[in-house]
Amino acid sequence: MANVRSMENVVGISLSRSSFMMTLLVIAASIALFLGSVGIYAVLSYVVTTRTAEIGVRSALGASPERLRRLIFAHGLWLAVVGVLIGVAGAIVLGRVIEAQLYGVSPIDPVTLVGGAAIFLAVAALASLLPAMRAARTTPVDALRAT
Repeated sequence: MANVRSMENVVGISLSRSSFMMTLLVIAASIALFLGSVGIYAVLSYVVTTRTAEIGVRSALGASPERLRRLIFAHGLWLAVVGVLIGVAGAIVLGRVIEAQLYGVSPIDPVTLVGGAAIFLAVAALASLLPAMRAARTTPVDALRAT
């Protein structure tokens, strides 16, 4: 009887590996979310820079700043929607792989999938705002000088 432990201790030891793996997955998902938002911001900034002349011409022909903002913002959200669709498909496939690690949650839990998609779309919308606002501030004169 030299090795007496409480049941709580035994359960804690048996779940420690699974808990560690889930912590690593949460960290990886957070990094992926951050990189995705930085990627969307970078792509939209590049799009605004390369389409400066087009944005200037649209502005000169009467496009309102709101219309220009919506144009770039919609482009960013389109990228995010494509990413969410690919991500949800990947989550369903990979969910089956880690099914043994999931406690009380099915691998295709709709609440988790919709929640994750909503968080990513919200972050993508925020990442799209700065380039969209920069495009809306572009004047025709500035756009034509930049080309």
